[in-house]
Order: sequence, then structure tokens, then C-alpha cells
Amino acid sequence: MTNPPGCLVLAACTVAALALSAQDQGPTARPFTVHAQRYRFDPPRIEVFQDDLVRIELDADDIAHSMTVDAYRIAKRASPGRPVTFEFLADRAGTFPFYCNLRTEDGCRQMRGALIVKPRNRPEH
Repeated sequence: MTNPPGCLVLAACTVAALALSAQDQGPTARPFTVHAQRYRFDPPRIEVFQDDLVRIELDADDIAHSMTVDAYRIAKRASPGRPVTFEFLADRAGTFPFYCNLRTEDGCRQMRGALIVKPRNRPEH
């Protein structure tokens, strides 16, 4: 028994619509590599949208450093040659400072950056 051509087109459209719908529902993955080196983060500013899944690889290029984001309860430490990778859901909009909480050297206290989480425009129902 053969299927009418219209059934195949309808099935293909249904599969495509389901795939697009699944993409809209899940968080968008946003990978970043942050280099920490004597008294600065590179990049010093990370911009994402609300509900993005943020993945950060923290590389310490010279001495041990940390990346601390109090608003998200994140405190991760990396050492030279031993990067650390972590993920979190950017579930609230705003500007959130991050910093190195280690006191290995006085300059560590100067290490500052900003996580900017922009509101995502949500379709109204």
C-alpha cells in the first residue's frame, strides 16, 4: 500500500514544527572562556540573555585565581594548567559583578568583571 504524497509532506511539516518548538523551549547554550591573569579577567564583561545556559571555562594563566559571582552563588578556582569548567542557568536579568576571591597577592583584590543578563523578550499568549 502506498501513501499519498500529501501524507509525506504533512509528516515532514509536523516533524519540522516539533523540532522548532523544542528549540524554543530549551535554554540556549552560551560557552565562554575566561582567562584570569595578574589582576584582570579577559573578557571582563560577559553578556547573555535571561534563561541562557552559561558555560564558562576559567583558565588561570599565571597563578591560582577564582571567579566568584555572589548573586548566583558561584565560586570556582582554577590554577595554571588546571582550568575549571562550570555551568549555570542565567535565570534573572541584571548586572552582576564577579571577582577573584583569593588573596594570593594584593592585586587579586582588583580583579573585577561583570555578568550582564539581558531580559529575553517572551512572546505573549
